Formats: sequence, structure tokens, C-alpha cells
Amino acid sequence: MKKVLRMLGLLLAGVVFLGACAATFVQVRGIPSYDKPQVAAQKIVATPARIAHGQKIVNAMCADCHLNKQTGALTGKLLTELPPEFGKLYSANITQDKQHGIGAWSDEELVGLLRTGIGRDGRFRVVMPNFVHMSDEDVASVISYLHSTDSQVQPNATPSHEQEPSFLAKALVNTVMKPLPMPAGAVLAPEPTDAVAYGRYLVIGRYKCYDCHSKDFKTNNHLEPEQSEGYLAGGAAMTMPDGSSIVTRNLTPDPETGLGDWTEAQFVQAVRYGQSPHGPLRAPMPKFTLMDETEAKAIYAYLRTVPVLKNATPEDGAAAVATR
Repeated sequence: MKKVLRMLGLLLAGVVFLGACAATFVQVRGIPSYDKPQVAAQKIVATPARIAHGQKIVNAMCADCHLNKQTGALTGKLLTELPPEFGKLYSANITQDKQHGIGAWSDEELVGLLRTGIGRDGRFRVVMPNFVHMSDEDVASVISYLHSTDSQVQPNATPSHEQEPSFLAKALVNTVMKPLPMPAGAVLAPEPTDAVAYGRYLVIGRYKCYDCHSKDFKTNNHLEPEQSEGYLAGGAAMTMPDGSSIVTRNLTPDPETGLGDWTEAQFVQAVRYGQSPHGPLRAPMPKFTLMDETEAKAIYAYLRTVPVLKNATPEDGAAAVATR
């Protein structure tokens, strides 16, 4: 028996030692770097249509994190809506400044960043959304806008703030939160005439609704979004400007805790103007005022087809949450 206990003690000591070594490695390594993505040589032609479309996408998907109200430009800021256990993370300067922004980046480097989350320096952008499912045309439009004459993207020498990740954030980016591979081929968006297919593209590719509206940021499956835990049923915790917490809402067609009792007109009003049948939508949910009605209706059509999941959130009321 003593021999068995001695063996168990040695085994436990070995496990503790290996765990301590792993923790030290994660703490010292911090946010990892990778080889630059291999992107085919290309020169994106910035047409007026692409610039206008890119402006819509950037203001819907990028400005909320990158627009600094003090500079009036996309110079980055502290991401206050992230859970505090991630530490202090900051968005970067993405103006045309050559030293502090992306003014010296090639089109290939920008494509690689948008697709994989890896910058020209090899650094992994921890919480930046990865647009692996965004169409090639949408990506080209975003880059065209970033190269445009709009005031938001003009050169601004505000330095990007160094990241201050917590140990949890470091552990996650060294284990489960990894860069995504470049798409194997061309990425095309469905035609708007196919409302359900087009809506799915908008939800997973252009606007990435599933990213916030699934169960947890840590369990989202970005290569196969529908395999994310609690896909589109809400529950991800986000931080309000006053420091309080709010969880994202259920978008599945459940009539009690989701959108099952919403009409198309009500959904369009909510997503574009922030007015739901039950009152104004709360931050950090943005108002997609630049989203056109065809897009909003397509998203609604797609959401009616996803599996029904019952997931009450605090805004459904205490009784609903208690029975979930």
C-alpha cells in the first residue's frame, strides 16, 4: 500500500510540475505570433461602388471597435465591452498612417489579416473578428474603403495601444483561440434573390451575427459556424459602458424566448433602427442603419430556418430564466 501511495504521490507531483511549466510558458509567451498568411498576389481596384459598399461594411462591422471619438477616426480604443476576465484589450489604428496605421500594408497583407487575424508582423489579433466566410467582393470593398479619401481613414499618427491580456486570455489564444486558414478557393456571396441562402451569408459572412448571439465566444466554431454551441440562441456575456453585464438575445424561432413571435416588419425595424416590439434594443447591440431592407429581410428569412433553441435571457423576465 505504501508503494502504491508513493507512486500516486510521484504521479501527482509530476502533474503539478507539468501544469506549472505549462502556466509559465503561457504567461511568458503571451499572445503568439505566426507565419504571415500566404495570399495570392493581387491589386484591388477601388471603384466608386466598392468604396461605397466598403464604407457600409466598415461602419457596420469595424467602426464600433476602431472608431475613437476623441480623434474622430479609426485609430482604435480600449474594448470596454469585452468581459473583464480577458484583461485590457485594444483595437488598432487602421487609418492610412504608414507608421501607426495600415498605410504601408499591401493589399495581400490586408486580405490575410481580414481572413485569418494574422497581421503583417505575424501577430495574432486576439479578439478581432475573422472574416473567413466573407465574399471576395466584400473583402475587396472593405479594402477599397480603407484606401479611400474618407475622413475616418485618413492618416492619423495616434499609436495603437499595447495589449494587456490576462492570463486567461493568454491561455485561450495558446489553446482554443487560433487563427483561421485562408479559404481554399474563391468565396462568393449568394444572390439576394435566394433570401434564405443570402441571409445565411449575411449572418455568418458579412455581419457575423452568430459570433455574439451564440452561447459563448470561447466555444464558437468559426470554420463551421452552425456547429457553435448554442448557435444563434444567445447567452454570450458582454460588458455595458457602466461596467454591468448583459447577455445576448436568442435569435432562433423559439416563440417564448426567441424571435418566433416576431413579424418580418418588426425584425427589420429592430435590426436597422434599434426598436424592438418590446422597446429599444440595448447597447452594445449596434443599429445597422446602413443595412438595406433586402438584407434585413434575408436575415429574417434565414433565422426562421435555424433549429429552435429555448434559451431565456434576463430580458425575458426572471420567471422565464428560472425555468430554462
